Amino acid sequence: MGKESDDGGNAFPLQADGYSPEFGMSLRDYFAGQALAGLMSIHEYTEDCGESTIADLAYAQADAMLEVRRQQ
Repeated sequence: MGKESDDGGNAFPLQADGYSPEFGMSLRDYFAGQALAGLMSIHEYTEDCGESTIADLAYAQADAMLEVRRQQ
């Protein structure tokens, strides 16, 4: 998948009770999932790109979002 990057930490660091840490998906995975949903909704991407290409695009977008977040 390319170079390793900072995953942004946990996407949802606290459980509903507000006390117990939840170590689920990373913020990078959450961003990639959101980007993937958007990319999959565009008909041209689903026809013209293979699954791995769409996944690569989603993680590239997630990495870009994390980079902007770090700069702020």
